Amino acid sequence: MSELEDLLERYRRGSELLAMATTGAAGTELDFKPSPEKWCVRQIVCHLADAEAVGVMRLRSVAAEDDPTLMGYDQDAWASSLDYGRRKISKALETFRQLRGENHEMLKGLPEEAFARVGTHASAGKRSLLDLVRDDAEHLENHVRQIQGVRAAYREQRAKKQASE
Repeated sequence: MSELEDLLERYRRGSELLAMATTGAAGTELDFKPSPEKWCVRQIVCHLADAEAVGVMRLRSVAAEDDPTLMGYDQDAWASSLDYGRRKISKALETFRQLRGENHEMLKGLPEEAFARVGTHASAGKRSLLDLVRDDAEHLENHVRQIQGVRAAYREQRAKKQASE
């Protein structure tokens, strides 16, 4: 398998990784924050769904246009203004799954040379299509580790609470 094929498979698997990381999470576990400034599982999943929606435009713009400008966004403003703390995690998971699947289908149909095409991100500068796919794969993987950490902290806190009762 080529480096590109490996990366596209890693990108595709993002939905599976997210599903596995959130399986069984429910109730108070979804809203547990390890500290006030950290996000809970629900907020992380909503962020990933919205980031994938932004990715729809970024990936397609670079694939189709000559050096497009790629929008940035303020993730904390989105989390607050779009009320990530109250959104349904099931809807966010489905949105992510569907958009990632659509993105993967589009990407795997492109010729290899398309991945050298570039756009200019407002803060990150020049980014090739290959860079964007790698960034998206890493972004998801980092947040999956974050979800795993939040869930582990929740279980630890719960065990301590039960031991003290």
